[in-house]
Amino acid sequence: MVVVSGRSNRHVTAIADHLISDLKDEGLGNARVEGLETGDWVLIDGGDIIVHVFRPEIREFYNIEKMWAAPDMEDGRLH
Repeated sequence: MVVVSGRSNRHVTAIADHLISDLKDEGLGNARVEGLETGDWVLIDGGDIIVHVFRPEIREFYNIEKMWAAPDMEDGRLH
């Protein structure tokens, strides 16, 4: 999973468009794409790799990095 930020809706959309084009050029086309219309958060599901492209405010709000982070462990207990 790759998580990146764009500076604006237009930037997020441009990043996603380039990634989709690059995937197709490398023979990895047919990626499923969600959110391209609004440009707040674009999800590109390439099968083996998933790319999230966020505007900074949206990335901060959803904080998916925390969701996928390993739990804090101390003495074998979750904290």
